[in-house]
Amino acid sequence: MREVAQWLARALRVREVVGSSPAFPTCMTSNVWQTIERPIMALAPMEDVTDTVFRRVIADCGRPDVMFTEFTSADGICSSGHDRVVHRLRYTEKERPLIAQIWGITPEHYEQSAEMIRKLGFDGIDINMGCPVKKIINQGACSYLINKPDLATDIIQATQHGAGELPVSVKTRLGFGEIATEEWIGHLLDHDIDALTIHGRTVKQMSEVAADWNEIGKAVKIRERKGKSTPILGNGDVENLWQAYELAERYRLDGVMVGKGVFRNPYFFAHGWEAEDVSKEEKLRLFTNHVRLYEDEWQGEKNFNVMKKFLKMYINGFPGASHMRGELFRYESASDMIEALASLTPHQTFSDRI
Repeated sequence: MREVAQWLARALRVREVVGSSPAFPTCMTSNVWQTIERPIMALAPMEDVTDTVFRRVIADCGRPDVMFTEFTSADGICSSGHDRVVHRLRYTEKERPLIAQIWGITPEHYEQSAEMIRKLGFDGIDINMGCPVKKIINQGACSYLINKPDLATDIIQATQHGAGELPVSVKTRLGFGEIATEEWIGHLLDHDIDALTIHGRTVKQMSEVAADWNEIGKAVKIRERKGKSTPILGNGDVENLWQAYELAERYRLDGVMVGKGVFRNPYFFAHGWEAEDVSKEEKLRLFTNHVRLYEDEWQGEKNFNVMKKFLKMYINGFPGASHMRGELFRYESASDMIEALASLTPHQTFSDRI
C-alpha cells in the first residue's frame, strides 16, 4: 500500500500540471447518473481516442452530458508499471462530468483503484465488461467476465467498496458467444449498480452485424420486473443525434452512448449540426487545433502517431480528401503536420500543389 500511496501522490501532481482544479479536487456531491436530465447523451470510452485532449475538442464542438476516460487497467494502476497508466486519468474541469473506466481481473486492485479515483475527483467509475479485443479477453478480462459471473460479482462489490459514495456503473455486451440478455443483464442488475450501458452485440459478433436494439430494450423490461431503477443506456450504430433521441424514446432507455458517431461528425452532440454541415475549412481548423492541443498536453510523452488515427475523422467528405490523408500521414511531428495544414487554403489541396 505504501507503493500505491506514492503513485497517488505522483498522479495528483500530474493533475496539477494540466488542470484547473486543486490537488485534491472534489467530485460532484450527488450521484451524477441521477442528476443528468434524460435522455442522457454520453461519449463512449475509446482506446487511444478519448484522452483529455479529445474530450476537450468534443466539448468545444458540442458537449455530451457525460464523458469517459480511455480504458484504464486497475491491475496496471496497482503494479510497479503504474507510471505507464497514470496518464489515462488526466483531466481538466472542462471535461466534467467525467467517469473513469477501469478494467482488469483482480478484485483487490479494483478496490484500490476505485479509492484512488475517488480521491482524484472523478464523478464516477465504470467497469469495462464489454471490450471484445482478443488479447484482452485472453487475459480473462472485460467481456470475458460474461463467462465468469461470480468473478464479475466480486469485482463489482470490490469497486463499490473502494468507491464509497462515488457511483459505480458497468458497460457490457448482450452475451459472449450467444445472446444472454436475460441471464447476464439480470445478473448485473441484481448488484445495485448506478448505471448500465449495453452494447447491442455479443462478443463473438464484434461489429460484424447490426446492433440489436430490440435486445437492449429487453433490459428495460428485466429491470422493471426486478423492481430496479438502474439507468440503462444503449450503444451501437448510432449515426446522428436525432437517431439517438429516437432510439431512447422507442426503447424507453435512460440514454444513449455514442462512439464511432463522433468520427463521422465531431459536432455530433451539437443540436442542428449534421455531418454534411461541417465544411472542409472547419474540419481543417478542428484538426489543427486538435494537433496543437495534443502537442501542448503530451510534449512527446505519447507517440505522435496516435494522432494519425484521427485523419479520417477530419479529412473526409470533400474532393481530394483521400489523397490529402495519404499526404498528411507521412508527417512524423506535430510541427510538420501543423505547417502542412496551414499551407492549405480553402481553394487548394495537396493535389493542386504537386
